[in-house]
Amino acid sequence: MDIFSADDNSTPLTPDEKSGLKLKWITLRRELNEVETRNILDAQSWLLKSPPKDILSDVFLRKLHKKMFGQVWSWAGEYRNTERNIGVPPYEIPVKLRYLFDDVKFWIDNKTYSETEIAVRFHHRLVQIHPFPNGNGRISRTMADLFMKQMNQKSLYWGNCNLTEISTIRKQYISALQKADAGDYTDLLRFVTNNI
Repeated sequence: MDIFSADDNSTPLTPDEKSGLKLKWITLRRELNEVETRNILDAQSWLLKSPPKDILSDVFLRKLHKKMFGQVWSWAGEYRNTERNIGVPPYEIPVKLRYLFDDVKFWIDNKTYSETEIAVRFHHRLVQIHPFPNGNGRISRTMADLFMKQMNQKSLYWGNCNLTEISTIRKQYISALQKADAGDYTDLLRFVTNNI
């Protein structure tokens, strides 16, 4: 989860931020957000036309990431190979994802948690693993909603705003994720059910 300053929309992208960018005309954070949003909308259309049968796999996760960001980034669908201030070391990503998918299947089979809590824990763990160079929050929210759809439940509430932009709601969301890091999912469950 990258946290940007309040004026980041008009801030020029740094050379590091442009690395892997397919659209060389993009120079500002606002422009990047716009093209990523269009790409994500295309991915949502793809999901409606071709609903996935099994979302709990490495293959599907990478394919979805490529659908969500492939028009913008050359590395879309590929796991990161560098350390970040959040996430597991790159060499652990495939193993941690396997554990996560297996845990979710176990929780479903054994009714360990409610479907909403499974989706929240799935989302949170995916953010913690942070498998991609960028787009981890967005793909983890999409994966949680896909899980809810497969369980015939309504999508989770994500604040009714763009969580990539600085806002009070984003701060509540980040705070809830940080509490979940310590094992307390109460605030994150309240957030996604709009019971704040």
